[in-house]
Amino acid sequence: MNDDAGATALPSTRPYLIRALYEWCTDNGFTPYLVVRTNESVRVPREYVNNGEIVLNVSHDATSALQLGNDFIEFKARFGGKQHDIIVPVRRVIAIYSRENGQGMAFPLEEDAEVPPGPSLAAAAEQPARPSGAPTLQPVEGSGGEQSLDDAPRPPHGGGPRPSLKRIK
Repeated sequence: MNDDAGATALPSTRPYLIRALYEWCTDNGFTPYLVVRTNESVRVPREYVNNGEIVLNVSHDATSALQLGNDFIEFKARFGGKQHDIIVPVRRVIAIYSRENGQGMAFPLEEDAEVPPGPSLAAAAEQPARPSGAPTLQPVEGSGGEQSLDDAPRPPHGGGPRPSLKRIK
């Protein structure tokens, strides 16, 4: 195999794995949750961010107009009764798991340049992501089902213990 510097990098597997696990959750009647490491490129209600992360319920019941794209995950959701437009760059998703049994996958965080939310998100989607290896597959241990099935996710500090990520080598 030739390691030509001009060869194009393969696209990330992360959006495909997120869509596959989302489909697995919904097909089996589970509630899919995303764990997102926030920065300025992530558009979420900041009062629900804890330690730089937010947990989002992305089930059909909790979202509308959900789009699981290759570069961004976009949907509308209610937080505290108020509707918000949510935009998450796929590279900021660090885990997807089932609320009911904790099964899912964690991903390494891909650091990226700070991108302000808003119209510039479309421009950011056109920029190629920095190449990284395939995501490290890691199971996510369950939360014991102590979180409620509200139509909007609660702040991580309010609904029982958060799931912990465990690396398996």
